[in-house]
Amino acid sequence: MNALCTEREFGKMPSGEKVSLFELRNSRGMVARVTNYGAILTELHVPDKGGKVENVVLGFGEFAPYLAKHPHFGGTIGRYANRIAGGSFELDGETYTLVKNNGENCLHGGIKGFDKQLWKVVDSGKSVTLSYLSADMEEGFPGNLTVHLTYELTDDNALKMVYRATTDKATPINFTNHTYFNLKGAGAGDILEHELQLNADEYTPFNDKQIPTGAIVPVEGTALDFRQSRVVGTRISEVDFGGYDHNFVLRGSNGKAKQDSGELTVAAVVYEPVSGRRLTVHTTEPGIQIYTSNNLKDITGLGGAYGKYYAICTETQHFPDSVHHPNFPNVILRPGEEYHQTTIFDFA
Repeated sequence: MNALCTEREFGKMPSGEKVSLFELRNSRGMVARVTNYGAILTELHVPDKGGKVENVVLGFGEFAPYLAKHPHFGGTIGRYANRIAGGSFELDGETYTLVKNNGENCLHGGIKGFDKQLWKVVDSGKSVTLSYLSADMEEGFPGNLTVHLTYELTDDNALKMVYRATTDKATPINFTNHTYFNLKGAGAGDILEHELQLNADEYTPFNDKQIPTGAIVPVEGTALDFRQSRVVGTRISEVDFGGYDHNFVLRGSNGKAKQDSGELTVAAVVYEPVSGRRLTVHTTEPGIQIYTSNNLKDITGLGGAYGKYYAICTETQHFPDSVHHPNFPNVILRPGEEYHQTTIFDFA
């Protein structure tokens, strides 16, 4: 049996346009809720080891808070996830100046990235497919970029996200999903006792502005070594910027994405021992950003008040600031090419 999908009105944009909320439900009690505003995953209800179903992602039960300032809860991030240094880049002999929203840098696509846009609903049968046309020079990025994203909930308790994109002019792209996970349940305290294992021998170090230096170095001997599963909080105090917010180079990617072959890599495994919930992240991307919600505070959402370390993000991605580092995997999409990415949040 495939997941069932229903649609209801979630709210209205300031312009009066309707915003929808889609519910995907499978035969095992797992539920995913997605809105076409920002292609945001608003809720993900997952059974624990005893069969109790709880929402395990941070977000809001109403539409209005998504229009206010929040840290990208569940959002689809683009045109370029993570940071671009100096808010500019050169491509094919031209210099492009981007919107700066992180000091001198462009972060997560600018002030109005993909998670702040209303997407069109293409199909909502047994999955949900959304599309967005990012116009030429939106937030400073060149080219008219057409993006399609499909959310599919399987009967083996996996949420699958498939991204596709084409452009009429060369442009850098980097898409991710910015879901905040707490496998104890949203609002149920911090994630410092969660266990994390990463399929990564290396990471990309950064400077005091969180911009990559261009190096790719081993995790061995550092607080970033999660090659064997260990408790998240054991060495978090050793990390700069108040916690983990690092890009890891996935083993087997050879520094390259696997979009062409569609081959999936197990990027991360997150386990919460009390509930018994286990999240395995599969992806075709070459990297994963682990963020332990170091700056989260003073927000109340589903499940109660959220604070520092109340969630962990597993953001599959290309590397930050790749436009300035030719040794990083290519992020330039050109006319005639099709970008595609698959990422799966697997609770089987």
